[in-house]
Amino acid sequence: MGKGRLEAFSDGVIAIIITIMVLEFKRPESVTFAALLPLLPHIAIYALSFIYVGIYWSNHHHLFHAAKTVTGGILWANLHLLFWLSLLPFVTAWMGENHAAPLPVALYGVVLMMNGLAYNILSHLLVRHEGAGSVIARAVGKDRKTLLSILGYVAAVLISPFLPALSLGLYAVVALTWLIPDRRIERAMKA
Repeated sequence: MGKGRLEAFSDGVIAIIITIMVLEFKRPESVTFAALLPLLPHIAIYALSFIYVGIYWSNHHHLFHAAKTVTGGILWANLHLLFWLSLLPFVTAWMGENHAAPLPVALYGVVLMMNGLAYNILSHLLVRHEGAGSVIARAVGKDRKTLLSILGYVAAVLISPFLPALSLGLYAVVALTWLIPDRRIERAMKA
């Protein structure tokens, strides 16, 4: 089955996710810089979440650029990823409004971890569908980076009741490791 509708639907959902995140901002009561100061934690977590959505969109784009076709299972795995991505606006708003309280920080990490797991499932299904010699299989390999990211999320969730600021730092470190575009698929396609 063709992949075009999956890509178009995913792009639309991701665009809506980014839009919803920015609509969660509350406008300041006055027009002073001091009125913006209470929003800085929310702006910071929004920026981190925006980066995460961008990372998933970019990697999703590369993954499906290399795929030739999709199956029903891949469609459902993609929906699974989109489900977890769609929860980012909620946890972003909750954490932004509660200034790094342990429970919102932990739930944010759980959502990030589930996004990582869902992406991992999707990429493995694509590898299985495309075959061991496919571009995707050569590019993804054992995908240690995704597995290390998931472990980073687990560690951050576990320490969030005690050190929520450190958990936020771990979320940022994981994002930074993915901020440089993943060129594995581009290299595999050229080879």
